Amino acid sequence: MTKRHYIPVTSDMPGTGDRVKALVRKAIRTALAAEGVTVPCEIDVRLTDDSGIHGVNLEMRQVDRPTDVLSFPMFAFAPGEPPGAEDEDLFDPATGLVPLGDMVISMERVQAQAREYGHSRRRELAYLTVHSVLHLLGYDHLDEGPMKAHMREREESIMQELELSENAD
Repeated sequence: MTKRHYIPVTSDMPGTGDRVKALVRKAIRTALAAEGVTVPCEIDVRLTDDSGIHGVNLEMRQVDRPTDVLSFPMFAFAPGEPPGAEDEDLFDPATGLVPLGDMVISMERVQAQAREYGHSRRRELAYLTVHSVLHLLGYDHLDEGPMKAHMREREESIMQELELSENAD
């Protein structure tokens, strides 16, 4: 039997139900598949509010403000070069999974940005989740050049697979 990805989603936000958590898991699985990840991985997700993500941002990055999403990769992959079966040293011997890292998403930012950009909260949550997965897989957008453009292209492609692209709303 093939191992599946392990994606625990915790929330300290009242009213964050199974449908929200299922969307996060679906967005993660879709992004991993789109990036060619064929080995079973673990990604831990925390859904919180602006205060919660502010605390994590301050503690982990020494940045004293809330943000929409934070990504904490376990490994430094090159974009487009995901872990594979040959990367035996990456697998956690206790679980048989590759621990890709953690993500934290502010549900307050999800709601505010959905309103600001004129699309659904569902789309915004999926977008931030896909964005974070790409960071865990080595993508970045620190420059305004080709690296950022490539990441945006991958995000939009995955959002189309989820049927949540800009044009789908």
